[in-house]
Amino acid sequence: MSRSPATAPTAPRPAPGGPPPAREPLPARLLRIALTERVALLAVLLVVVVAVFWWQGRNQYLVAPYDLPYLASALESMVPVCILAIAQLLVVVSGRGGIDLSVGGIVSLAGMVFGFCVGPFGWATAPSVVVAVAAGALMGALNGFLVAYVRFPALIATLATSYAFGALALLSNDNAPISDEPVQELHELTRSLAVPGVGDVPLQVLTFLVPVLVVAWLVLARSTYGRSLYAVGTNDVAALYATQPVRRTRFLAYVGSGLLAGVVAVVTVAQFASARPDAGSAGNGMALPAITIAVLGGVAIQGGVGRVGGVVVAALLVTWLNAGILLAFEGSEGSRYQLLALGLVLVLSALLNTLALRRYGRIS
Repeated sequence: MSRSPATAPTAPRPAPGGPPPAREPLPARLLRIALTERVALLAVLLVVVVAVFWWQGRNQYLVAPYDLPYLASALESMVPVCILAIAQLLVVVSGRGGIDLSVGGIVSLAGMVFGFCVGPFGWATAPSVVVAVAAGALMGALNGFLVAYVRFPALIATLATSYAFGALALLSNDNAPISDEPVQELHELTRSLAVPGVGDVPLQVLTFLVPVLVVAWLVLARSTYGRSLYAVGTNDVAALYATQPVRRTRFLAYVGSGLLAGVVAVVTVAQFASARPDAGSAGNGMALPAITIAVLGGVAIQGGVGRVGGVVVAALLVTWLNAGILLAFEGSEGSRYQLLALGLVLVLSALLNTLALRRYGRIS
């Protein structure tokens, strides 16, 4: 459940025997729903996107069918970006310009740690996963210390640590991936689960993504820490006067972001069957898509607003939109249009968030 800096304005009650309150016109009602009920808006857009690409596929406008098996297989690419979008949700909700540009660097370095543990060190998978996730949390703790206690601007602090973590990942194995046989066998973690009538659903959706979403929802919507995080992000001065641990709450948000990036490091190593030092920074990196999905899902850059459901639907929308764009063009041309679509989505979502906060003071 989202907390917000203010509630939507309500009309005054009419005096007894007076005229009934004016009914909200339909266009104004639709605008209010579109701006404040983000999950509903995203669900409608998702249906439109899938319907358009499905129609194009049925009429041979795409290079391959846009059907249920294809959509199910596309969920594999959704897992890491959705988890990182939840990480961005934590830090952005914490307020004071919260953002984590270092998640790509954390994924790269934690992935190399995981690769060393499984490969050259010969550790079992379970303790290696724990070490990789702990390494991610430790890197997030560095970000949290700089932002919450030293009071560095989050943009500068996480940009600096992003470069540092990425450089350490490259130096750790002399810019070479770790592809030992035990690391390659980790690809078994990404095998698919056959679902009748749908297709092969990537198993990592159930083993990694769903548990992360459940835990994130419980922490944000059902815990004391979640209430404190929304209060700090909404107004940290008022939260301080209300005896909330402002610095510790913001610090733990960055620790959580780093921990989730460590989980993504494990996922990417399994997907690639190799620990790559540039896994989180190759191409345009993982930070930009994660931030885009978080903002599209209704997470307000101003802080204090955002919920897990909106982020999940936004991740699904971006994933299936990118999947359709890939089929609309031959060769690698589709990837360029994906970047264009990502930029447009980011601008549009930020605009929607700003309008919602200015007009109604809330986003659901």
